[in-house]
Amino acid sequence: MTQTNVPNLLSSLETKDLTFRNRVVMAPLTRSRSGAERVPNVLMAEYYAQRARAGLIITEGTTISPQANGWLNSPGIYTEAQTQAWKQVVDAVHAQNGLIFLQLWHTGRASHRDFQENNQLPVGPSAIGLEGSEVHTPKGTKPYETPRALETAEIPNVIEDYRQAAANAKQAGFDGVEIHGANGYLIDEFLQSKTNHRTDLYGGSLENRFRFLKEITEAVLTVWPASRVGVRLSPNGVFNDMGSPDYRETFTYVAEQLNTYNLGYLHILDGLAFGFHELGEPMTLAEIRKVYSNTLMGNCGYDRNSAESAIVSGDAALIAFGRSYISNPDLVDRFAHNWELNADSDPSGWYSFEAEGYTDFPTYQVSQVV
Repeated sequence: MTQTNVPNLLSSLETKDLTFRNRVVMAPLTRSRSGAERVPNVLMAEYYAQRARAGLIITEGTTISPQANGWLNSPGIYTEAQTQAWKQVVDAVHAQNGLIFLQLWHTGRASHRDFQENNQLPVGPSAIGLEGSEVHTPKGTKPYETPRALETAEIPNVIEDYRQAAANAKQAGFDGVEIHGANGYLIDEFLQSKTNHRTDLYGGSLENRFRFLKEITEAVLTVWPASRVGVRLSPNGVFNDMGSPDYRETFTYVAEQLNTYNLGYLHILDGLAFGFHELGEPMTLAEIRKVYSNTLMGNCGYDRNSAESAIVSGDAALIAFGRSYISNPDLVDRFAHNWELNADSDPSGWYSFEAEGYTDFPTYQVSQVV
């Protein structure tokens, strides 16, 4: 018998055409197990299947084109081989009656010429470099470079890459897609005044800075119904040298605009565990809820009790868990029975390319026998 103190977190959620068996979401987690060709594999299928008791799995960031790459051994969704290989992952999750969305990713300026075809510079909305950290490239760890600003005429090609990637995800059998608009990657760079100094239709005003995400969303909606599309935002984030003085105005506007599409969900990194830009008071789910009436997902630093509180308050309908899902493949069962969680995993194994630190974490029952 389930003995839980988080009944709302573990309750089902009915949306227009999906039933989430609980409100626990596996957050997108870059894990670098796809090899140099960025092709999903049997190991990844095992990893996701182990965690399929989540109400929803959102895959790790999956690049939409060769230009979008900026992380070692992360998966792609732009070739036939990649698309076909994702099917084994989707089938493994579906075999456990799970739901899985693919996260669509373009790393933007957080890339490096070592990832790019013909040794080209990475692209961004403006030629503004990422300060204060280094990138792990196929040729070693190097400083970030100043990106090349995308020409206005190039932007429709990037939007088409998103649309085609969404179509490939549908072909692979996914239940939906999430547009990654967070954490200092390309879409976030267009949204924020810190990184977008354009003077064309994609820069300047809030309306113009939102235009890139707007057109991507509308392109993806030609492939998927709105109920199968999510968008991820990080209004409080400092990761990848982000944080703009007008963040509150910007992300209030973005949430208001996205509300009109009746999306499957809006995924907000409201927690501060991933870093905070400290440019004012953090934006909260309650604040977003005032302008966003559809399904909200919270993320970053939640535990079972704070997640339950967010569901009870009505601020969120879903809560995504990241790091706790790395070391607890049976996270939902641990929540359901008030079982202790495994210790947080060693970060040295997060991107190790191997099974160790990936698929070898014990479930609660197994751990009690050892």
